[in-house]
Amino acid sequence: MTYVDRTLTCVDCGAEFIHSAEDQEYYTQKGFVSEPKRCPSCRAARRSMRESGEGSGRDRGSGAMRDYFAVVCTRCGNQAQVPFKPHMDRPVYCSDCFRVVHAQGADPGSAEQAPQSGLG
Repeated sequence: MTYVDRTLTCVDCGAEFIHSAEDQEYYTQKGFVSEPKRCPSCRAARRSMRESGEGSGRDRGSGAMRDYFAVVCTRCGNQAQVPFKPHMDRPVYCSDCFRVVHAQGADPGSAEQAPQSGLG
């Protein structure tokens, strides 16, 4: 396929910008189905805002509550709340046990429980 430079209009600032033939070929190779909607300056500004946590299309700064899931800690058996949906094939730890397991160098996601320290 042969590509030619195209002039597009930025949806944010209204400025015209060139979507070059090289960029179009790159978009096709990456599997992007639509052409860019923003000029390079607005794309960079949007990326910078997203990376700094100032918000995005999903409004990170909107105060939306994170979903928590009730679980039973694999190590101590206490109830805990975790910010991810647990998988039954992986151990889940309360925050105290996670710190202990992590400090001991065990992989918190492994099926092996950390050894209990203390008197015994």
